[in-house]
Amino acid sequence: MNAVFARRFLAALVLGGVVLTPAVGVAPPVAQSSDNSRYAAIVVDAASGEVLFSRFADARRYPASITKVMTLYLAFEALESGKVKLTDTLTVSPRAASQPPSKLGLAAGQTISLDDAMRATAVRSANDMAVVIAEHIGGSEGRFTQMMTDKARELGMEQTRFTTANGLPDTRQATTARDLSILSRAVMRDYPQYYRYLGLHDWFYNGRDYRNTNGLLATGRGYDGIKTGFTNASGYNLAASSVRDGKRIITIVMGGRSTASRNAHVAELMDTGFEVQRRRGQGERIQVAQAFFEQRGYGVSVDPNPPVAYASLSDEDGEGVGSSTAVAYVAGPPPAALPTEITPPPSARAAPPPPAPRTPAPAQRAEARTPEGMTAALNGGSGATTTAAPRRNATPPAPTRAAARQPAGRWTVQVGAFREETVARNWLNEVSRRFRTQFTDAQRDVQNADGWYRSRFTGMTEASAQAACETLSARRVTCMVIRPS
Repeated sequence: MNAVFARRFLAALVLGGVVLTPAVGVAPPVAQSSDNSRYAAIVVDAASGEVLFSRFADARRYPASITKVMTLYLAFEALESGKVKLTDTLTVSPRAASQPPSKLGLAAGQTISLDDAMRATAVRSANDMAVVIAEHIGGSEGRFTQMMTDKARELGMEQTRFTTANGLPDTRQATTARDLSILSRAVMRDYPQYYRYLGLHDWFYNGRDYRNTNGLLATGRGYDGIKTGFTNASGYNLAASSVRDGKRIITIVMGGRSTASRNAHVAELMDTGFEVQRRRGQGERIQVAQAFFEQRGYGVSVDPNPPVAYASLSDEDGEGVGSSTAVAYVAGPPPAALPTEITPPPSARAAPPPPAPRTPAPAQRAEARTPEGMTAALNGGSGATTTAAPRRNATPPAPTRAAARQPAGRWTVQVGAFREETVARNWLNEVSRRFRTQFTDAQRDVQNADGWYRSRFTGMTEASAQAACETLSARRVTCMVIRPS
């Protein structure tokens, strides 16, 4: 479907011949953009592990910088076991200094404490600092990434393999939305004393204030972690966690088209998950939460297992580098004097020191603000408002019909109902384009009833209407067969 339409249409499900009108306070149903082959999502109750919603949750995807959650998990593990300390002094290697953005930008030979390196990794999503941590704990990035993969298997992340510590492009490194939800639960369950790193709003270092790449942290909706990610091949990824009314939900979205649309979609899924929890708490029986989500329009899609293409590089969330594939491997200027003493890696020590007792203090939360609306299409398009092309008349013209064609029958197939007539017509045209074989002899019509514009194919026989609706249902496109009145 074209980009303008993908950003605009809001689908309403139709069941049993009646349009389901959204309840007060419930966002209108949203239909997922079907041409985004990188999309995957899962919503999980953090306490019980119940999957409230999933879409392509087991399909292979690139984790991008969400990889750093596992890097930090192993750092937390090393801290708890006493192998490293927060005050350890780490030296930036030439390999670490050569990492492309997003990065802190220290030159080879410069030093940084483990505490600051972890903050840079969590807040700035610094690729160079992730490698510095990996080399300090594992001796080399290669050995560390094997530790990452081994830990993934131990946690039950069966579809995940790590080959980099920072998530930069590598065709061998892949994961799934389900596996990332497992990792998200594990890091807050196993190391609650260090989980705060993944929820820091900002970090001040060397005279500069760094803002967390996760914009949802400052929305005042209970978000407290955990990590964003972006490469050109992965799209815009986000693993998010929120706590409301004493309940925590984890939402993973992969393959978003922009930071704004991804954040808005995560917020929608999160809000729907908490609505399920609220209704259950009030005694409503919602045995299959997936159906609750699908009634709100989450779920129209295509092939869940597209080929994995090699990723070109870009900055975290597309900032700084943008869509360019150029990579600057030049580090900053060398330090005036190299340090005379550094902290050796754990493998080079005679005996590990005791673990440091202190935990990082949480950063002050930014002033809460309300999220700016909902994504115009499920995980599709940019967050900016799209200006529609001007119409010549107040009412769009009716679809062109062949004058000589006579209806083959009186049966109708309805594929959606919308509050905007233009959206209804666009969706009708899109379904006609995608399923032209099923509607070759049908006529397209948008009918207004009580403020709802219903997208319909008319003039069909009973057999052709039933067959068309079966085909659409098999592709998870909402449809309804209407008998002649």
